[in-house]
Amino acid sequence: MFILAYTFIFVMCMIGNMLVCFIVLKNRQMRTVTNMFILNLAISDLLVGIFCMPTTLVDNLITGWPFDNIMCKMSGLVQGMSVSASVFTLVAIAVERFRCIVYPFRQKLTLKKAIITIIIIWVLALIIMCPSAVTLTVTKDEYHFMVDDYNNYYPLYSCWEEWPDTEMRKIYTTVLFSHIYLAPLTLIVIMYARIAFKLFKSSAPIRGSVSEENEGRRVSKRKVKVINMLIIVALFFTLSWLPLWTVMLLTDYGKLSDYQLNLIAVYIFPFAHWLAFFNSSVNPIIYGYFNENFRRGFQQAFKVQFCSMKREHKETYSERKNSGFLFGVRNRIFVEVQPSDSAQGSDSCNSATAKGGMFSLRSGRIAHHSLAIEDLENKSSNTVSVPAWDI
Repeated sequence: MFILAYTFIFVMCMIGNMLVCFIVLKNRQMRTVTNMFILNLAISDLLVGIFCMPTTLVDNLITGWPFDNIMCKMSGLVQGMSVSASVFTLVAIAVERFRCIVYPFRQKLTLKKAIITIIIIWVLALIIMCPSAVTLTVTKDEYHFMVDDYNNYYPLYSCWEEWPDTEMRKIYTTVLFSHIYLAPLTLIVIMYARIAFKLFKSSAPIRGSVSEENEGRRVSKRKVKVINMLIIVALFFTLSWLPLWTVMLLTDYGKLSDYQLNLIAVYIFPFAHWLAFFNSSVNPIIYGYFNENFRRGFQQAFKVQFCSMKREHKETYSERKNSGFLFGVRNRIFVEVQPSDSAQGSDSCNSATAKGGMFSLRSGRIAHHSLAIEDLENKSSNTVSVPAWDI
């Protein structure tokens, strides 16, 4: 059951986030500032799926660290960086939407500045995880060992953060908690609350012709949808991280007994990490449900693939018919058709026990966060003025 649960979210994470990356990279009209941040979020989610999920699963299924010291350091560093980058990207998305909606007349962020911001995000993620990578090491446990089914004894190795002083470890845990959870959560909640208040305040009834009233109702519905999505963004971020950070802080500051620590490591940590991983996996579903642009992108990706296969089938049938190969159908070869990189198209067929180490290696494994903000770029062509949130 445990393996099936992790396999399920791993497959969701890989397919969904790869689709998000494909849609943004293939369609030029999707390369907006917000979507570039969403692309970076999808990339960091993919890294979480590739480096965090398998390591977490293996760490829960076997005893001890089966890899070398370099793998110990690199695994902890990449996991921590991917999680940190995802959280920082969420903050960047919130800031960008806040500027566009609350202060619509200020200079907007350009694609060049967005790319520079993404680079800064990864640099900051590297800096904040460097202490963990430096202290991570593989050590032999002198007081425990492994025994197989034939009563053979093997040494037990662990990958953990070997700090000179336990107080330094506590300080680092507090720094990570404040920079990767508390501060981002505070900023996101404040900015999304301001955005929701702005949208609610600007939803005054429009009186005029029937078409203007219909347009006003349509705009109001879109505002309600945006507000609902902002609430879900904040809730998902809070709920997905809270259990994990709670047990991490409890482990460092709670002065728990060995029995309590073992209970947390065996039962609570796996669930907390699965919940965080599930958040990374469900992000593309949220994009598709709330963001009309991504929803159209998902549909377009499958439509282009279907139409490409249809055109290929028609061309092959036409060639066989005209060439007179009566028995050509007897030599059919069935292959798996991959999505065409050049399929753009037109018309209807051519139109994303606890161990050391920051996340999986610190006191269990960790994952993150996050959702995205709908990039509302569809503007009305009627005479009704378009509010700032619709930019």
